[in-house]
Amino acid sequence: MEGDRSSTEPKRSDARLTDKKKKPPSSKKNFNPRWIITLFFVTMAISMTMSFVANEALRGVGDIVAFCVLGFFILLGIVFDVIGVAVTAADEKPLNSMAARKVNGAREALALVRSADKVSSFCNDVVGDISGIISGATGAIIAARLVTSFDLPNVIVSLLMSGMISALTVGGKAVGKSLAINHSTVIVHYAGRVVYFVKRPFTFGKHKQK
Repeated sequence: MEGDRSSTEPKRSDARLTDKKKKPPSSKKNFNPRWIITLFFVTMAISMTMSFVANEALRGVGDIVAFCVLGFFILLGIVFDVIGVAVTAADEKPLNSMAARKVNGAREALALVRSADKVSSFCNDVVGDISGIISGATGAIIAARLVTSFDLPNVIVSLLMSGMISALTVGGKAVGKSLAINHSTVIVHYAGRVVYFVKRPFTFGKHKQK
């Protein structure tokens, strides 16, 4: 009996050693301060640009145009939120197949999926959050104009405006996320095609997809 125990103990120790060797390496990504700094300045630039556009668009226009500007910023936040979710849910296999067949935008879509963490952060955290802030500020300006023009109660108009913006934003993003999860590949491919056509004038004369 003692001989049997002694013979099984080395086997157990060898099995433990092999299990330790078979463990996959840690998938933790290193902290990237360069990306954080870049994101900081990009966020600042986009926020300043969108604020300037909103202020200029609202200057000297009627209430209908002002509501259209508000709707644009709400829709912008929803669209980028959809793209941010889609790149994290998309599968590379169909995009690889399209890229092999040289479909326009397939390579760009594949690049978006392979950089899903950065693309999602940019779309959801940068453009999405900025759009929410700008739409809130735009709604406050419209509410103030309505109060002045029609002599309405300030509190009621402000509450209705903030409630409408919140409902449209949250409801739109809820519907958009469902679409992004169920049709992620199609959405990412459309985003890749947009990137492809934006890049096309700058790559004239170089090897391009057919």
